[in-house]
Amino acid sequence: MTQPAPAPDHELAKDAGGGGESESTGTVVVAGLANLGIAIAKLIGGLLSHSSAMLSEAAHSLADTITEVLLFIALKRGTKAPDAKHPVGYGRETYFWALLACLATFTLGAGFSIWQGVSTIRGGEEQGSPLVSYIVLAVSFVLEGSSLIKAIRQVRSEARKWGTTSRRYLAQTTDTTVKAVTFEDSAALVGLVLAALGLTLEHLTGDPVWDGVAAIAIGILLLFVAGALGRANVSLLIGQSISPRLQAELKAEIMALPQVTDVPFMLTTVIGPGQLIVSAKVDFEDTVTVADVERASDEAERRLVARHEGVRYVFLDPTPGDGRARAEVHPADG
Repeated sequence: MTQPAPAPDHELAKDAGGGGESESTGTVVVAGLANLGIAIAKLIGGLLSHSSAMLSEAAHSLADTITEVLLFIALKRGTKAPDAKHPVGYGRETYFWALLACLATFTLGAGFSIWQGVSTIRGGEEQGSPLVSYIVLAVSFVLEGSSLIKAIRQVRSEARKWGTTSRRYLAQTTDTTVKAVTFEDSAALVGLVLAALGLTLEHLTGDPVWDGVAAIAIGILLLFVAGALGRANVSLLIGQSISPRLQAELKAEIMALPQVTDVPFMLTTVIGPGQLIVSAKVDFEDTVTVADVERASDEAERRLVARHEGVRYVFLDPTPGDGRARAEVHPADG
């Protein structure tokens, strides 16, 4: 039995909530504009100081800028209304564009940084004036910090809304755009510190190896961030379930109906940021009528939508069983 749930576009629940679309868009736009300006400044500083770490940071910021553009597209494409070809909407397209953003960070940022660092260690580099680089690093730290503060404020706001911690919200949210901005801005601040450290050690010792090591460290940092975000997006793109605790709450809502004796099987699938499909096998009392089943199914939908706003569709199958189809497999002839 299929019950479409005309729920508004809100978050799933405090365990898997997504951030508000407009707030996420603002966070992405601020981060993108900041990264574009920072990338240009770092490139100039790197060329003047002949610093591999600074050039790596320029590539880092350029990758972050491309990432923000892709995340902006993700937010806009993922909120398109359902149509005949995509009846459950375009929510998962958000994760496709977010995954492309991870690949941009992986290839452009991390790849260039590691290559630049290895080249510097092997071949050395001409030392230039570090003054411009220090100024650029200081200004970049302020701008990246401002972008990170905005992202953290959104995370804390959403975490308070759903009664959970910021760390747990970041780990379980289905809004990977705000997660990406938070992770990347945090990595950017660490990268700036690494670049400054490598630049300082190079000019104190006269050995360009330190600058190369800093560039490689920045690349490894970007690999870690890209890998973490990539895994999250892939999991959501192929259809991730929600947390066991929240599944138990949904199951309890259905079990609370007087006509229901058991819910032997439940399946939940995230179909976009803050969007969820609930499917369940329901064992009803043997004495109930067809009309009773219809009323109970309608009430189950009302309860799930009212208490878990992210629920978009509810599919109830009024038969017992474990939900796994069994079919006899016949070997091919010949």
